Amino acid sequence: MSAPGPGAGGLVRVRNVQAGDLQDVAAIDLEITRLPKPGYWAGIYQRYGTGRRQQRFFLVAEAAGRIEGFVIGEVRDWEFGSPRCGWVFAINVRPGARLAGTGSRLLEAICEGFRRLGVHKVRTMLARDNQLILSFFRSQGMMAAPFIPLEIDLEPAGADRE
Repeated sequence: MSAPGPGAGGLVRVRNVQAGDLQDVAAIDLEITRLPKPGYWAGIYQRYGTGRRQQRFFLVAEAAGRIEGFVIGEVRDWEFGSPRCGWVFAINVRPGARLAGTGSRLLEAICEGFRRLGVHKVRTMLARDNQLILSFFRSQGMMAAPFIPLEIDLEPAGADRE
């Protein structure tokens, strides 16, 4: 799973996450979102990084001994009535390591994992104003899907609705 990143001057190795990587993953997320989420990352690691992982993926990109990015996803069966497909729900690359092909390598690696499981389609969801990640996914060949996301704000129990 190693390949030279374009312009990186070295190898980018994509591999399964290890417990020792979690601090770096959380730091990358914090740098990008500016929101500390240590409990969230501990839970994600427990769910996707340990134990039974046949349909779950938590991969990191490592270059010169440093974690430069990560991708997380899973295979879901018949979600929203669609046949079995792969879902990518998180992908991030350290801002200083972008434009070196790391994000592409991460997406390629998780898609290869999905292919091995017989999946033929990959989906994701993103905020409509996140032009950076939209541009990335479109550069990888992704396009609008035949779904419309809907949501509702839940008010505390007992609150009056007007």
